Amino acid sequence: MHFQNPWILILLPVAAALMLLSRKGRPETAFRFSTGALVRGLRSTFRVRLHKGIIFLRIAALFLMLIALSRPQLILEESPVETEGIDIVLAIDTSTSMLAEDFELDGKRANRLEAVKAVVTDFINNRQNDRIGMVAFASRAYTVSPLTLDYGWLMQNLERVKTGMIEDGTAIGSGIGSALNRLKDTEAKGKVVILLTDGRNNAGRISPLIAAEAAAALGIKIYTIGAGTKGLAPYPARDFFGNRVYRQVKIEIDEETLKKIAAKTGAQYFRATDTESLRNIYSEIDKIEKTPVKERGYAEYRELFHLFLIPGLALLLIEIVLMNTVLRRIP
Repeated sequence: MHFQNPWILILLPVAAALMLLSRKGRPETAFRFSTGALVRGLRSTFRVRLHKGIIFLRIAALFLMLIALSRPQLILEESPVETEGIDIVLAIDTSTSMLAEDFELDGKRANRLEAVKAVVTDFINNRQNDRIGMVAFASRAYTVSPLTLDYGWLMQNLERVKTGMIEDGTAIGSGIGSALNRLKDTEAKGKVVILLTDGRNNAGRISPLIAAEAAAALGIKIYTIGAGTKGLAPYPARDFFGNRVYRQVKIEIDEETLKKIAAKTGAQYFRATDTESLRNIYSEIDKIEKTPVKERGYAEYRELFHLFLIPGLALLLIEIVLMNTVLRRIP
């Protein structure tokens, strides 16, 4: 037996108590006699006893209808249901080089971080049973969100990720280390870090390759993404008069190190040179990293509410008929 709305059952004792209290406070109908000798010795009739006990008929009817409202169900078939769930930490570079505007969103020029946030939002929306966390890094790393299934809250935190929140730099090793701290103690069978950067490691105390070895020892895969066009990229700046201008800047990506990080952990390296390729990369990772997990589920139910509702309505109807016929009160 399974109740779809079990909280309704809490109302059973409350309803019974209220009905008994209302009955207790009701004045009894009485006739006045000049002397008690006229009625002394009269026995209580069945009709009188029935009238006093009619309240229990109403309580029984109410109980049955409340049970019907809680929707009792009979489980007809139990079956295994497959779901897919892994723990994922997204590590995102927020150094100032991510302001280079060599990507597009909706046909308009966008900087790398804006494009990444848009694509990551789609990636999160495509996951269903995965716990996802997020770290950001520049000269050091910080946690944007711990592992969570609340994707709405996760994306709210993603919106607050900006460049310039901490000192500038690119601490890839620190970003990996922070992500590993979020994953090392979890019980998930699949653990993944998706690291995106557009530069070289030039800050932090942790070597990216040493961090990758730690990830391999923990059984954590690190997919690495190098973001940015090859060659010169337009970088926003201000001229002497304060106007927004673009300067062509060459931003070096340490692809060799990113490839080694991915290889050490049994993952892959990707290069995203525009928004479409970036979207395809996250889509590819989404397809690769799915771990089936079997959970118990219930395939079919049979509703039983009518077995309680019909008798409850019948008892209520009997009470109404009795109270308006043989048990009718004389004003």
